[in-house]
Amino acid sequence: MQAIRSILVVLEPNQPEGLALKRATLIANATQSELHLLVCDTQRNHDVFLDDLALSLREEGHTVSTRQDWQETTYQTIIAAQQAEGCGLVIKQHYPDNPLKKALLTPDDWKLLRYCPCPVLLVKTDRPWTGGKVLAAVDVGNDEPEHRSLHANIVCHAHDIAHLAKGELHVLSAHPAPLLTAADPSFQLSETIAARYREACQSFQDEYGLGSHQLHIAEGPADLLIPQMALQLDAAVTVIGSVARSGLSGALIGNTAEVVLDTLQSDVLVLKPDDICDQLEKLTATE
Repeated sequence: MQAIRSILVVLEPNQPEGLALKRATLIANATQSELHLLVCDTQRNHDVFLDDLALSLREEGHTVSTRQDWQETTYQTIIAAQQAEGCGLVIKQHYPDNPLKKALLTPDDWKLLRYCPCPVLLVKTDRPWTGGKVLAAVDVGNDEPEHRSLHANIVCHAHDIAHLAKGELHVLSAHPAPLLTAADPSFQLSETIAARYREACQSFQDEYGLGSHQLHIAEGPADLLIPQMALQLDAAVTVIGSVARSGLSGALIGNTAEVVLDTLQSDVLVLKPDDICDQLEKLTATE
């Protein structure tokens, strides 16, 4: 998070609350990042709106640029702007999708999460970050190198957010139910599974000085446990990861991230492994 130098903020002139911009200015104040404001529209001219907003932000000490554009879709417009400006973070307000429409068509925000080569923060609530709790959700049961790197990145970003917001970091890892037929005896009892997952999280506790109350190891499906824990903690932000599962042509985000997006009652920061981001960068550059 501290390495971010430019932030793309997706604005909607018909939504005066400006939740995405509020989050962007909070992060920019802490990281000294430039703000790039984007309106995705070609039907109406929004120069006055953008110019007034940019002037106000510059008076507050921010470095600001503005852009109005439209590609074939909203997510393609956002990614084109992110690439053009070299932004290290995209911030957009998320609105719940109609269940019927979601069953028939892939939501635009899902596509943004799938194809955007940088982290995406989807803002869902007006709950202040300051003094709040930040939940990092990891799957330490998967010890493949790209997953381990992603887990470390998730906790690092969550720690940075907690630091800049003067909040408290919490880490959650869901583990599977015991299986009596498991070849490894440690996976035959809930207690031994939980102990193994807790041990895998020890490095996070050591690096960030987490107390026992900040580490949550729970049995059950992650897509249910993550929203439950976020609600229990009243988390302001939840940080989760995604890994492409079927090649870059699909660039499929993990099912967990898609499922929890609408059920989480917090802002959501979604990260990908560095190698996936690099491949998406190359894919975007060839289009």
